[in-house]
Amino acid sequence: MMKVIGAGLPRTATTTQMFALEQLDCGPCYHMRDLLMDLENGLPLWEAVADGRPDWDAIFGEACSTVDWPSAYYYRQLMDHYPDAKVLLSVRGGEEWARSMQKTIWGMWYGDSVLHWLNEARKVVDPLWARYIALMGRLNFDEGGAFAGADDETKLIAAMERWNASVIDYVPSDRLLVWNPAEGLEPLCEFIGVEMPDEELPRLNDTKAFQEGIIGGALDAVTDWWDARDRPKEGLHGAARS
Repeated sequence: MMKVIGAGLPRTATTTQMFALEQLDCGPCYHMRDLLMDLENGLPLWEAVADGRPDWDAIFGEACSTVDWPSAYYYRQLMDHYPDAKVLLSVRGGEEWARSMQKTIWGMWYGDSVLHWLNEARKVVDPLWARYIALMGRLNFDEGGAFAGADDETKLIAAMERWNASVIDYVPSDRLLVWNPAEGLEPLCEFIGVEMPDEELPRLNDTKAFQEGIIGGALDAVTDWWDARDRPKEGLHGAARS
């Protein structure tokens, strides 16, 4: 049974939230990484959602909570489908959040960085990745996306503020927790109705970890493509290869 629907934006400690919710008896927690670990099976389901044909039960299965994109983008629909679930809006300081976004998610679409250009290269050699980026573009930067038109830090912060305000305005107050993970687990435990655990809240998937995953995955995809290429029998200028 779905207990908690995350409505917070990416880069608001959603991996930490996943860990915390599973620690607080709200697991399994569905997260972006569930999609990334199985693009072949997960992408068609989320593409159907984007086209207005959701099958939430097929996506979430036995999950008791969900955070991060793509599910947070659809928090309103999920509230209707899971009427007893509470809504968790994770927040973060605007400038801090925008800097993190620019070095991670925003940087995959914009800017002149290794992250950006390797992401572009992976789209060419990895059809599943190209579909994933297209889906995320619809939710992020295309018309109707949460960050549409946000091509600099100021516009990113404005987009974040609009998103958070819309969640607070839409979700009934008795169903919503606005939570900065820097506050620790106490507000979350009180919201869910569980006792405080002994373990402290960890910090997971920081900027360096995100970049490591995206850049490393792109390098692996490009290397696999290069190793699988049709190799010429002749070398430079027609010379026989040794």
